[in-house]
Amino acid sequence: MITRDIAPVLEEYAAQFKAVVITGPRQSGKTTLARMTFPDREYVSLEDPDVRLLASEDPRRFLAQYPDGCILDEAQRVPDLFSYLQGILDASKRPGRFIITGSQQLGMMQEVTQSLAGRVGLLSLLPFSLHELEAGGYEPDTVESALYSGCYPPPYDQQIRVEAWVKSYIATYIERDVRQVLHVREAERFQRFMGLCAGNIGQLFNATRIGDDCGVNHGTVRNWLSVLQSSYIAFLLQPHHRNYRKRLVKTPKLFFWDTGIAARLLGIEKAEQLVTHPLRGALFENWVVVELCKARMNKGLSSNLFFWRNNTGLEVDVLADTGGRLLPVEIKSGATVSTDWFKSIERWLDLAGEDAREAFLIYGGNRRFKHSNINGVPWRQAATVITAQRGSESRNL
Repeated sequence: MITRDIAPVLEEYAAQFKAVVITGPRQSGKTTLARMTFPDREYVSLEDPDVRLLASEDPRRFLAQYPDGCILDEAQRVPDLFSYLQGILDASKRPGRFIITGSQQLGMMQEVTQSLAGRVGLLSLLPFSLHELEAGGYEPDTVESALYSGCYPPPYDQQIRVEAWVKSYIATYIERDVRQVLHVREAERFQRFMGLCAGNIGQLFNATRIGDDCGVNHGTVRNWLSVLQSSYIAFLLQPHHRNYRKRLVKTPKLFFWDTGIAARLLGIEKAEQLVTHPLRGALFENWVVVELCKARMNKGLSSNLFFWRNNTGLEVDVLADTGGRLLPVEIKSGATVSTDWFKSIERWLDLAGEDAREAFLIYGGNRRFKHSNINGVPWRQAATVITAQRGSESRNL
């Protein structure tokens, strides 16, 4: 069993807040994390039809069964339960009474923010980070293997073949759950939409173009994407606003929370295909951006990551906003360093002046190096460039 980096933060939150809510994609390990961290706590799953029926029809009697609290799993199944939890939490000052997990933010997070504001600590659990895989003895052999296999726990914890698991995950959790929420009748169009999103990884999100390609209007595309975001399948990386006397691109970039899912949607059938695949660079950028996000979120912090691009094409792949000063990161999938890689970040450093912190280039090679004032970091150490400390940034509701 792989130990999760976020576990100490969960323990800390449970000692401070009356309840802790753990959100994240399906199969990211939320239940396992909660049960490993609190092995003596009673466990209740709302996936069980009988349990769910009682919780829905008589929530007061249901909650009265657990005077000492419990791990309440898959809470999105009965979102109305949060209104009744409010009174229980208000009646006691005891911290950590309920550990609540939920796979979909749809509906559930609306209830959490309305009913439990100020009473709960909120954590997001993503699939394994590279650090967690290495600690568990599952370090990928190559860049291509890391991109292709993704980081969801079941292929590692349960020894399931990656190809079979990802195919099943897309068919059962993404297509079934998301289509049910959206009431999508034309399955082929929605499948095409997901494939087009995967094909636009790392690109500026253009709802009109994607809608034209799959035969729906841009409003439908935005609605579909919002559900993929709420379900932790895809996300938008926002542009940074600081312009340095330049006109800026204001459109966000599209990424997936797991490159294994994206690779499958692109029709990639084995890791070796990624050596020469035209989207190798985009998938590598996606993988690095998510590793940087995990480094933050596994400390209980929200993402402070952006990108920067002006109207002349000058771009920095990632800007980490560290409280006024900006940490720039360029991302390149190649293993052989080229001087051309440094041109954009060097130009940005000249523009930023005192606003800039230490600069990094994360690449597909295996050694650290220094080029002028830019630090070269191998892909296996990508997360080390994020050094923010926990504290006032903790996500509280």
